[in-house]
Amino acid sequence: MTVQNTSGNPLDQAARDVLLGNDRGGYTIPTARLYPYQWNWDSMFSAWGYASFDMERAWQEVHLLFASQWDTGMVPHIIFHKVDPDYFPGPKVWGATHEPPTSGISQPPVAATLIRKMYEMDPEASLPHIKALYPKLVAWHDWWIRERCKDGPVAIIHPWESGRDNCPDWDLGMEGVPVNEDDPYLRRDTTHVQETERPQKWDYDRYLAILAFGCSVSWDDREMVENGPFLMADPGISFVLLRAFSDLIALGELLGEETAGLQAQESKLRAGLDKMWNAEKGWFDAYDLRTGRFANVLGSGAFLAYFAGVSRPAQDAHFARIWDKVSYGIPSADPDSERFEPRRYWRGPTWPVVNSLIAMGLKDMGRTEAEARLRDETARLIEKGGFWEYYDPMDGTPCGGASFGWTAAVWLTWCGQGRAAQRAGKE
Repeated sequence: MTVQNTSGNPLDQAARDVLLGNDRGGYTIPTARLYPYQWNWDSMFSAWGYASFDMERAWQEVHLLFASQWDTGMVPHIIFHKVDPDYFPGPKVWGATHEPPTSGISQPPVAATLIRKMYEMDPEASLPHIKALYPKLVAWHDWWIRERCKDGPVAIIHPWESGRDNCPDWDLGMEGVPVNEDDPYLRRDTTHVQETERPQKWDYDRYLAILAFGCSVSWDDREMVENGPFLMADPGISFVLLRAFSDLIALGELLGEETAGLQAQESKLRAGLDKMWNAEKGWFDAYDLRTGRFANVLGSGAFLAYFAGVSRPAQDAHFARIWDKVSYGIPSADPDSERFEPRRYWRGPTWPVVNSLIAMGLKDMGRTEAEARLRDETARLIEKGGFWEYYDPMDGTPCGGASFGWTAAVWLTWCGQGRAAQRAGKE
């Protein structure tokens, strides 16, 4: 049953309407046309949003996502439930062999964290679902450690696996990807969103070259890691997975499960963090596993360290510097960098969904003033522009896809909570 708006803030019901409007019957698309399928971490945020007004629908979302888990334990980043010509690359380009078809890579493993959040919202209703999902979560975390943590931190085999698809972190690794100039393709994304807000052709040529290699080896994890054209250590996923282990261990203890194995995996991942520390720059940095070179790029992935409870003074100083450069934190790239583009996909814009994760960490670490500031700035972006995919951090211009599911979800579960009362108190 859907709860009607009783908060006095019309944006609360508007956020529910965004999720319901993107509901395709058991799964939720991020937004129509631009992203017409079920995306992994988008889906988990949608579930968290549903949990604020329809817990049964929330769990339906999670179960359907994990129904497409591979035998290896990997949970794919896209599930192609119904073929849609508005999207490229579709299941044929991915060489999909599963039913329903899926992509061959994963996405940031936020599931354990958000499932724990859902449990806290309604423990009694959630417990049976957690019991059913727990083995699948363990298998997915096992897969990350076994197949992607070869050098300590989490490595990604495609920029899209990071969830921060087009951020400058990946430029170094992308430079080494060979491109077939005789393989034409037709993008669909730039027919839905302004071209200046999307990745450039240089990037897409290489995205598709990596896909072609993946298809040629049937997305075999070992082949992709050992011989694939792209392999970079990702601070963002490393911190997301580290936090997810903490939450998965808590869920396991809740169920009375033995968690020693999970604790050992968590310790192994934590021990690998130092490999990402760029001492010369003073921040956690992506690096190319083929060459060992740092990207020398600071972005929001590094600041997901807070989400994992990790903090270092040098990076804290950069965090403060970057935040003070913009009107609405946290930008996805350093405003002082020549690569900064405030409206291009992941190369500068502020993303409410990433803010919500950073804010969780800030709150858990007792940095309540920073969390409150970030929550307020994120709420003002949405109040000013509506539920968009991302925003210009300088002036708040909404960018990317409209009626965006995870932005609506973080309004309902985080930055919009009690907003009407807060604003009334200031007047």
